[in-house]
Amino acid sequence: MPKSLFSSLGGVHVPHRKNTASMAAVRMTPPQSVVIPTVMHIGAPAKPCVKAGDKVEVGQLIAESGGFISAPIHSSVSGTVKKVEDIVLSNGRKAPAVFIDSDGEMRPYEGLKKPAVSTLEELANAVRESGIVGLGGAGFPTSVKLAIKDVSQVDYIVINGAECEPYITSDTRTMLDSTDYVVRGARRLFELLKPKALYIGIEKNKPEAISELKKRFKDDENIIVKALPPIYPQGGEKVLIYNTTGRIVQEGKLPLDAGVVIMNVTTLAKVEHYIETGMPLVEKLVTVDGSAVKNPMNVYVPIGTRMADVFEFCGGFKKEPKKLLYGGPMMGTAVPDLETPIIKNTNAILAFDEKDARLGKETPCIRCGNCVNHCPMGLNPPAIAKAYKNKDGESLFKQRVQLCMECGACSFVCPANQPIVQRHKLAKTVLREWQNAKKEGKA
Repeated sequence: MPKSLFSSLGGVHVPHRKNTASMAAVRMTPPQSVVIPTVMHIGAPAKPCVKAGDKVEVGQLIAESGGFISAPIHSSVSGTVKKVEDIVLSNGRKAPAVFIDSDGEMRPYEGLKKPAVSTLEELANAVRESGIVGLGGAGFPTSVKLAIKDVSQVDYIVINGAECEPYITSDTRTMLDSTDYVVRGARRLFELLKPKALYIGIEKNKPEAISELKKRFKDDENIIVKALPPIYPQGGEKVLIYNTTGRIVQEGKLPLDAGVVIMNVTTLAKVEHYIETGMPLVEKLVTVDGSAVKNPMNVYVPIGTRMADVFEFCGGFKKEPKKLLYGGPMMGTAVPDLETPIIKNTNAILAFDEKDARLGKETPCIRCGNCVNHCPMGLNPPAIAKAYKNKDGESLFKQRVQLCMECGACSFVCPANQPIVQRHKLAKTVLREWQNAKKEGKA
């Protein structure tokens, strides 16, 4: 792996803009209706198990897991299923979604019960039933991470509390507002996996969270709260693992291959919440912010709620929104309209006015090297650009474009406003096509 990945000089200093860090989360008024997609995770889509006219309650199963790498989905409101119909997701793909008209009562499902968890296998099974996926943005089914056959493989657990994206403070509020779940969840994970140490990595721009968790774990010798430099992308999986444990996740390998299990702090808290209450994943703590938003805040939102309803709860807009994002401005996804629903891995929704939404004019690359110097993976974007232009899959493989985590550090420092991240995404498609052709003996 490139040495630059492990240098404190890697990454970029982004403006933090943690405007809502001191705002305790509030629970929004139940929406009149929700639209819950069956694809809110990496892996196979969930399979709807309800139909139009069915009565549902909060926490009731409405879509079954579609396979080992998948996750079940539960109703976030009580009410009546209006229809099950395909919708277009933010990535442009279609997937079935369950439309539910809420009765406003938010009645919990009577069949909910707390799982019995005393072994790692029971924990993995419980998490699978809960529908919990990686809540830091990735959406990888958490139960798969915990399906570990040999716990002697695990040397370290890393809890990701870095939250390095600008604006987003939902993980910060989890650490401050749901501290008990974080603490009990970390101790449970440590007891079941028996690692050498459990690290909670938090950027230094969150002093209250660092102070509170250090106080709560002061008697836990092997649970270490590690304050980290606020350098983006500190929360990147490979970056955080190295900066907490010193372990290197080699190219093409998983964290477990390096003896590490890594989990987002809000995911950890939700797992513990499910174990203690029996309520599956039905709501998300979402940061609502951006230059167009009237009252930025942190909000508990039922999954499937339209963005329009969330923004309305926050006072609406003070300026006309010109760009809407799932997530942060560095790695977030632009969404087409306010009808887009909150999904499981939505940690923020941002709305920007025309000034902040306007892209800089693209000009030719001047070979300044900023993108090379700041890439946390030590990649060479100009060389990748050349290989992509030539549709040269072999060169893209040699340039290791597959290692790009699409963090946006390169685009952020580019004085020419080159669409580097978008180019890398397209280059990965060229690489996959070349690799497939090579397997078939056509390359």
